[in-house]
Amino acid sequence: MSSLWTPYGEEPVGNPTGGPEPEPGFGPLSDGTTEPPGPPGPPGELDEEQMREMLSRLAATPVEAIVTQFAVELQEICVLHLGLAGERPESLLQAALALDAMASLSEGLGDRLAPNTDALRQAVSQLRLAYVEITSGNPTVTGEQPVIGPDNSP
Repeated sequence: MSSLWTPYGEEPVGNPTGGPEPEPGFGPLSDGTTEPPGPPGPPGELDEEQMREMLSRLAATPVEAIVTQFAVELQEICVLHLGLAGERPESLLQAALALDAMASLSEGLGDRLAPNTDALRQAVSQLRLAYVEITSGNPTVTGEQPVIGPDNSP
């Protein structure tokens, strides 16, 4: 089941294929069921009131908090792919894409992401250093080199 992050927690959203999608990691609950916690009714479906409540909370969330969360998710994706680079060299290009997207957000929006501006900039710098360290020790890197600097230089 897909979900949407909000400051109030994960909110389930419908399955694009229409069928129910099991949640991994849920075993029998104390009441003997195996259903994950969530609203009553078919999995992935919210009634009109629940949808309004979710949208109301989302609308009340500062957009800079949502954009910052996206940047953090890109950071996590970059770290994941940097960790896989030893086994799968193609992961470096995926890491670079996530890093470039995160850098575009943090550098392009700058102080508009306050109070998280400095933390995001530091994270981008650390990821760039890690990327350079990994690529300099990996002779199997092939393909187009990504843009990793603010001035479009590697």
